[in-house]
Amino acid sequence: QEQLEESGGGLVQAGGSLRLSCATSGRIFSGYDRAWFRQVPGKEREFVGYIRWEDGITYYADSVKGRFTISRDKDKNMLYLQMNSLKSEDTAVYYCAADPQNSIYSREYGYWGRGTQVTVSS
Repeated sequence: QEQLEESGGGLVQAGGSLRLSCATSGRIFSGYDRAWFRQVPGKEREFVGYIRWEDGITYYADSVKGRFTISRDKDKNMLYLQMNSLKSEDTAVYYCAADPQNSIYSREYGYWGRGTQVTVSS
């Protein structure tokens, strides 16, 4: 069974850091590009960034560029999101997603985790 599972969320003060992880299981994910999205209640899911699984090339939303870093461990099939200089507006549920082709649009991802809450206090 193919699964994505996020972890590492929590409460952090503004200016602090958190590292999210996304574990994937299932053969179908081999080579799939991965992405991070976030969502707050009442708003659409927002693109954070993606990583091309095979070569590690990343792309970020302007709102997180320079503060967040996406990385992966191909051997462990793990995806990471290092978040630094956190702001209150980064508060959201963070989701990892997977699909054969990367995109900035959530509708184009076929596989999702359940999300992990990140709360940044000001």
